[in-house]
Amino acid sequence: MTKTIVTLSGGILNRAAHLRDNRPAGADAKLMPLWRGHLAMRGEALCLLDVDEVDLPEGGEIFLGLLSDGVPVYARDIGSLSLVGDEVPAPWSQDGFEVETLPGMQFYDLRAVMTRLTPLEAELAATGRALFDWHRRHGFCANCGEKTVLGQSGWRRDCPACGAEHYPRTDPVVIMLVTRGNDVLLGRNANWPEGMYSLLAGFVEPGEPIEAAVRREVFEEAGVRVGKVDYVTSQPWPFPASLMLGCRAEAVSREITLDPAELEDARWVRREEMALALAGRHPEIAAARKGALAQVLLRKWVADDWE
Repeated sequence: MTKTIVTLSGGILNRAAHLRDNRPAGADAKLMPLWRGHLAMRGEALCLLDVDEVDLPEGGEIFLGLLSDGVPVYARDIGSLSLVGDEVPAPWSQDGFEVETLPGMQFYDLRAVMTRLTPLEAELAATGRALFDWHRRHGFCANCGEKTVLGQSGWRRDCPACGAEHYPRTDPVVIMLVTRGNDVLLGRNANWPEGMYSLLAGFVEPGEPIEAAVRREVFEEAGVRVGKVDYVTSQPWPFPASLMLGCRAEAVSREITLDPAELEDARWVRREEMALALAGRHPEIAAARKGALAQVLLRKWVADDWE
């Protein structure tokens, strides 16, 4: 058995947090442009540009860390540039788009290309995307309401009025492979692509342990009671700021009672059917997107490989 590598979960970037208050400088620094959360690629590689390679607009810039050779790498927001074309493709589309003044680059939603990136590239893109989204949504002080300013090389927002410091937050989310015998419980959100089914998931509430969150979410969404719960693995999911906590759980009831506010449909699916769905050959079910933790857990279950 081989250990499964979870997309976006490389954990190999040297984040060099001790340098955030003393911004590293140098002509060898690299810049990763992000257009409203979308990353730039040239062919199959993430764009990490030399500081003077192209004329990028000034804007928010975040120190991500150091590459293996000690070179500092930054993410820069270029959302002020105009889109070339009519619209941004849907998040599940494999189509890229162009941005003005940056020829040769194709921009993508991270979910569309995450399995094409190296572990380091995926971590850089996910970190930059999550941080810029946090800055966009937290421009004012939660303590006094004053407009805040970027601090600590992008890892903090500071309030000039009351002195409060605000740090990025990550929301824990349980995602669970719920089985009963040879069946797995799948759910479908009405907003997903046609035919797509995935595992049930939900936010962990304050004061709640992981196991209790799994049992509560499954019962609230599908009316199924869950007994034993085991943690498997995790995945950062910056859409916008979640940490997916992958679990497997044993159902102690089978009858499904849907919460229509959460799910359009839920069903039990046999292991053999799930194998067909993962291979793209099921007549009704399209599996969760490649790279998502749901598909990782489902593939482990189908193969009975929990290494």
